[in-house]
Amino acid sequence: MAATMSEPRRVGFVGAGRMAEAIAQGLIRAGKVEAKQVLASAPTDKNLCHFRALGCQTTHSNHEVLQNCPLVIFATKPQVLPAVLAEVAPVVTTEHIIVSVAAGISLSSMEELLPPNTRVLRVSPNLPCVVQEGAMVMTRGHHAGNDDAKLLQNLLEACGQCIEVPESYVDIHTGLSGSGVAFVCTFSEALAEGAIKMGMPSGLAHQIAAQTLLGTAKMLQQEGKHPAQLRTDVLTPAGTTIHGLHALEQGGFRAATMSAVEAATCRAKELSKK
Repeated sequence: MAATMSEPRRVGFVGAGRMAEAIAQGLIRAGKVEAKQVLASAPTDKNLCHFRALGCQTTHSNHEVLQNCPLVIFATKPQVLPAVLAEVAPVVTTEHIIVSVAAGISLSSMEELLPPNTRVLRVSPNLPCVVQEGAMVMTRGHHAGNDDAKLLQNLLEACGQCIEVPESYVDIHTGLSGSGVAFVCTFSEALAEGAIKMGMPSGLAHQIAAQTLLGTAKMLQQEGKHPAQLRTDVLTPAGTTIHGLHALEQGGFRAATMSAVEAATCRAKELSKK
């Protein structure tokens, strides 16, 4: 019988890059799993040293990870994931929960490479998982049940927010949240440069811009307000904010942002088809 949600389990990682390390670090810091219960594999020691520093076990054998861990997170580069799945398929059993964080590889593609009835789930993370503030979505394959999804969601919430969605939303999430990190950084940079233009020192301007983004995000989350409502709360008749918003609208800010998410989503869909 497959392991239940209440049973302690070892967590394996195939691939030991930055995202794998971020997820492992989140799980350990949140007490979801002990460091000694984490086993990671990679072809070389280049990234495994980071797992060792966390107190995790490491190996160069992908098979060893599957043989010791019922829950295995595949964090390889997308272009090598099919070959890796084909390699480990002989040791995958019905006891395993297979999770992929590789972009562009569909659930059906993974299921075709693995034994029948394998429980497969797919996660789309973003870079803030590194600081346990990730925005993640997850989706499950045909044979993954509610308990499997709840288990994974419970684990990944150590790294931020994790929401189950239909697989069709994954590419949109890439455009919104994966690429969105770069869009937000661009806005933060521009916000600070506006202050620099007006005479504020660079370091101070960037510090205040980042804090402004952080504080605004927390208000949106904690107060549950629609962004338009919070924006209205800042406005006063003939005040500074409405003049600034007018300038943003003249520059096509809103349309440009929507187009950026659209372009990134379309590209993610193109890569998924390839």
